[in-house]
Amino acid sequence: MFAVTLITSPAAPSLDPALADSLRNAWGGGDLQWLAPDEAAEFPVQHRPPNIDAVREDLRGHGVDITIQPAAGRRKAILLADMDSTMIRQECIDELADEAGVGARVADITARAMNGELNFESALRARVALLKGLPEHVITQVLATRIHLMPGGPVLLATMKANGAYTALVSGGFTAFTAAIAATLGFDEHRANTLIAEDGVLTGEVGEPILGKQAKLDSLHRICAARGLAPRDVLAVGDGANDLAMLSAAGAGVALHAKPAVAAQTRLRIDHGDLTALLYLQGYAQSEFVQP
Repeated sequence: MFAVTLITSPAAPSLDPALADSLRNAWGGGDLQWLAPDEAAEFPVQHRPPNIDAVREDLRGHGVDITIQPAAGRRKAILLADMDSTMIRQECIDELADEAGVGARVADITARAMNGELNFESALRARVALLKGLPEHVITQVLATRIHLMPGGPVLLATMKANGAYTALVSGGFTAFTAAIAATLGFDEHRANTLIAEDGVLTGEVGEPILGKQAKLDSLHRICAARGLAPRDVLAVGDGANDLAMLSAAGAGVALHAKPAVAAQTRLRIDHGDLTALLYLQGYAQSEFVQP
């Protein structure tokens, strides 16, 4: 049995009941259940529909996301999340680079690395080198003025933790940012790279080894082993090429507003909804959401 979930943006909920019912009928689905009025609904089907890709593209024009996954075991015991452009709206290194006057150069490298066009580790070293000489206190300034949480994140964390999930923030960014974001959202742990500074100034170097694609996958297996769980018990979310390994290994790997090359390689993708979409695809109704 599979669960089909239809989700729209909570900022402009536009899920047409007629559209949802038409799709359910076309696929011979079971009863339609509304998880949130005009925003999210689901229904069961016996088999994975062969035309899912075509339907997904059609629904994109209606501002509707669709996910299909095995109905059993949808509620996950571990949340493994990327940070930049996932739990927050920004790419932290791009914001630091803008303060350093090299924003355009770094942003171009970031975009290419996240789309899988460049080796992540080499690209990170190149970007950090351009930050050499930036006062360390600028990190605090950027956190306070430039970094904003992705909508739905606080509710996602509060709801999953209230239901017993373990949560980890695993980022190819920097510990100076993950520490703050993890504390704000209530993650149980965080891992990221370390910017090296001397006498209050960034040296243009990053601590080795760099936390990249393999390290994120290793974190998934480490956390599962420590908690006596399996990858199938993990909900992972990210947007870049360095997230693909953990997204592929997780029971539910979600590409959130991801780069095209990343979205094309993931089973579950959210292009319109916010982070509460990760609750809907686990079968949570809006009435079950926990406010932080």
